[in-house]
Amino acid sequence: MDEPRVTLYNRVDCHLCGDARDVVRAVCEQEGVAWRELDVDTPDADGHVPADELGDLVPVVLVDGAQVGHWRIDPERLRRALARGGAAPA
Repeated sequence: MDEPRVTLYNRVDCHLCGDARDVVRAVCEQEGVAWRELDVDTPDADGHVPADELGDLVPVVLVDGAQVGHWRIDPERLRRALARGGAAPA
């Protein structure tokens, strides 16, 4: 199975994370794109804790590994990032 194109980094008891989840879920369903949700406070397999880098920007959304939004996630910006492959606009 391919890696999900969209990653939503969130945290427990984050009031903006539920809103971000709703946006990501809706856009990814409309676009037919796989996504995943990761807790910034949970270490990955290598022991790296995403919160060490992301700090208080949570929630954070990445498309193809490139950060495309934080705090309040704009659905149109997410769609544009999916269309261009996650790369930042020129």
